[in-house]
Amino acid sequence: MQRCNKIYNHPLYKERTQIITEKEQNRIFCPHNLEHALDVARIGYIMIFEGGYKIEKELFYSAALLHDAGRYSDKPHNESGAELARIILPDCGFTPHETELIANAILGHRTNSQSDVFSKILYDADKRSRICFECKAQKECYWENEKRNHKIFI
Repeated sequence: MQRCNKIYNHPLYKERTQIITEKEQNRIFCPHNLEHALDVARIGYIMIFEGGYKIEKELFYSAALLHDAGRYSDKPHNESGAELARIILPDCGFTPHETELIANAILGHRTNSQSDVFSKILYDADKRSRICFECKAQKECYWENEKRNHKIFI
């Protein structure tokens, strides 16, 4: 997990997470903080383990750390997040193949139309990390009902 720690300490990652923290200071909806990223990573890795998929833990954790880093940019956050991943990951020792795998999963994490298992698990883990059934802002939430997590499950 050495490369994940390099992501966490990367100046661009730090800059993006600081922007997100500032913008979400008074947010009533689910935050996009480190806790959320690690929830996505852990849930996704349980799904990988239980499904018997051959996905390296560090690759999935890296995707989870970066999946919302593009929020509050001038583009949809999945697009800017994929761009950020393509900058940050090589600096942290990821190969071009690993970088593209992660960037493509980030690019596709907002829709349920992914064709590869890695992207599908990132999408599902992101949704399952939210406890919509306990949220105090349910009535104001803009998420479609079918995207909301209505029960405890992995």
